[in-house]
Amino acid sequence: MASSLQGRLPINEDVLLMQKGTLMRKVRSKSWKKLRYFRLQEDGMTVWHARQAGGRAKPSFSISDVETVRGGHESELLRNLAEEFPLEQGFTIVFHGRRSNLDLVANSVEEAQIWMQGLQLLVDFVTNMDQQERLDQPGWLSDWFQRGDKNQDGRMSFREVQRLLHMMNVDMEQEYAFQLFQAADMSQSDTLEGEEFIEFYKALTKRDEVQELFENFSADGQKLTLLEFVDFLQEEQKEGDHASDLALELIDRYEPSESGKLRHVLSLDGFLSYLSSKDGDIFNPSCLPVYQDMTQPLNHYYINSSHNTYLVGDQLCGQSSVEGYIRALKRGCRCVEVDIWDGPSGEPIVYHGHTLTSRILFKEVVAAVAQYAFQTSDYPVILSLEIHCSREQQEIIAQHLIEILGEQLLTSTLDGLLPTQLPSPEELRRKILVKGKKLRTLEEDLEEEEEELESELEREQEAGLPLEGQAEPETPELSPRSKDKKEKKSTPIMCPSLSALVVYMKTVSFHSFPHSREHYRFYELSSFSETKARRLIKEAGNEFVQHNAWQLSRVYPSGLRTDSSNYNPQELWNAGCQMVAMNVQTAGLEMDICDGLFRQNGGCGYVLKPDFLRDTQSSFHPERPISPFKARTLLVQVISGQQLPKVDKTKEGCIVDPLVRVEVFGIRPDTTRQETSYVENNGFNPYWGQTLCFRVLVPELALLRFVVKDYNWRSRNDFVGQYTLPWTCMQQGYRHIHLLSKDGTRLHPASIFVHLCIREGLDGDES
Repeated sequence: MASSLQGRLPINEDVLLMQKGTLMRKVRSKSWKKLRYFRLQEDGMTVWHARQAGGRAKPSFSISDVETVRGGHESELLRNLAEEFPLEQGFTIVFHGRRSNLDLVANSVEEAQIWMQGLQLLVDFVTNMDQQERLDQPGWLSDWFQRGDKNQDGRMSFREVQRLLHMMNVDMEQEYAFQLFQAADMSQSDTLEGEEFIEFYKALTKRDEVQELFENFSADGQKLTLLEFVDFLQEEQKEGDHASDLALELIDRYEPSESGKLRHVLSLDGFLSYLSSKDGDIFNPSCLPVYQDMTQPLNHYYINSSHNTYLVGDQLCGQSSVEGYIRALKRGCRCVEVDIWDGPSGEPIVYHGHTLTSRILFKEVVAAVAQYAFQTSDYPVILSLEIHCSREQQEIIAQHLIEILGEQLLTSTLDGLLPTQLPSPEELRRKILVKGKKLRTLEEDLEEEEEELESELEREQEAGLPLEGQAEPETPELSPRSKDKKEKKSTPIMCPSLSALVVYMKTVSFHSFPHSREHYRFYELSSFSETKARRLIKEAGNEFVQHNAWQLSRVYPSGLRTDSSNYNPQELWNAGCQMVAMNVQTAGLEMDICDGLFRQNGGCGYVLKPDFLRDTQSSFHPERPISPFKARTLLVQVISGQQLPKVDKTKEGCIVDPLVRVEVFGIRPDTTRQETSYVENNGFNPYWGQTLCFRVLVPELALLRFVVKDYNWRSRNDFVGQYTLPWTCMQQGYRHIHLLSKDGTRLHPASIFVHLCIREGLDGDES
């Protein structure tokens, strides 16, 4: 198998040395530091480890699992061990999803550099592989070969192939498997190696249901002519008037033969390649980049928000880590939370107060935000500060924010003038906003700035003349709102320098919707516990919608969620709440829904709310929706599955019995689910061919979640994989849904094949 990769992998001295292997120290904590022998396999795609050179090795990670490699200076853990190990000898392997980082310490700076440079080279290679290369030679295929080749001799006997089929979730008749094996064994050596294994795999993955679909549109059963392909795109894929131009583009992109491209025809291989690509995906490619209007006020957007961002575990004893901020920002969160308390030596610290969670320095959090704020998205980051500090340490907080964030920190209104509405994400590009308590109103701040400017000009003009005898300037006339606020103002607990950094995000207590309309301004916002927000939706849903059309709202998880569990954000989004804060460290249904909404619009962390949630006069009530919202009927034909992973990989002989559940999340009447029957003992190519029907009143708010489960009559069905997306980003027709793990990482090559059809109104015909 390794030989088939030659000439394609970037081979340099670093990679060759990694393939020889290196003894390094694996570090989990200050007390857990153990020597392990790491070696890059011949396939160049997997790293195995053993207790010592020549010892029994087992897989450690695949190159495709790796997001990036960081130097020792960037590792929170290795920095704490700097007295024990030179930071230059350490490095961190960061994985996709929620998998913990791998911290390693080499025996020399040179060895650390070899692994850092070599790994990054391979990661870049995998990232940059085009679609066809991924189909032809993916790392996972090489990984299967490695796992099946039990004696590691670079070839596979039929007995090893049978073992591999079980590992791959294939329950296949022995005689048929042997026929495929013999057909692929071109060298007649009674073993498979390199290209032979790839041919065996292709025969194994032949798609009868795709061939049948292809033949339905092909006159000769051998190819789709340009006109036949245009018919398919218009009739089934609902591509509309641009189908002719699109057909030419897709043939050029996915037809493997040059002669086919020249003749403008699509072979069965090209057809399958198209259906398996991003163009044949359920998620509309036009929704992947930033496609929405980003010039509206901030309160018109849903904002990807994190709760207690510093925690990477539970709320009582969990670890506080700068890594929590790095991960949240890199996954697109635009609002992160910082709980700040007085720390020793005059340095403020961050942790969950009055609990056993560990502590980190506030300045390290700010440094991480400065470095990672705009790596995933250019749109503004909101620092939600919960301050429990003395005035002295508040001064330090303000100083760190100003000095570390520099130009990124927003310290005044954009033009220095009093605004009439919140600025837009576009206007606030690459800016960091502070959200927190403020001593005064924005109007008072701006008036004082103006007076200071006038005083400075007068001093310059008078060239230092004494100001004795001058009358005290009169207090500027305040608006009734300002007077009301001034009378109620309590003793300041915040230092002026920190208060001044709060510009567009002043937090205020919520009393009632009429009180907010009468006394509060557009740049003031309130926070609600999930319980209070839910109660308000039931009691005054329409008022909440109107409130969120002019002012920001933040919702946070109940304090009873000590295990860092999550609530369903959908019902809060239905009322237009913008910042629905999640425990992003906890995977599950609720985070699938959150990730599903923010998967669109370039993953930039801002999603424009539907127009009826941006109108201060809106009549929409999330609990009692009425027209003019356009109801739709969705027909989902669940056709087949491809290479679904085993739930319990430790049980070699266990094959999954998969079923597909389709869930709709939206307003309460639209929230429902249906599922197919299960297919016994087939996770490799199960066929269902069942149609499910959904009637949706408010499609603009709906999200769809496709879940594959392993049927278990004794207990709850086991989770296999899922994919969640907004209704508005769904493509109709024959589509593949590429599944994600519980952790949100790609389960390549696992997918399900479906047909989707949307009809106007609520009449569904499942024929």
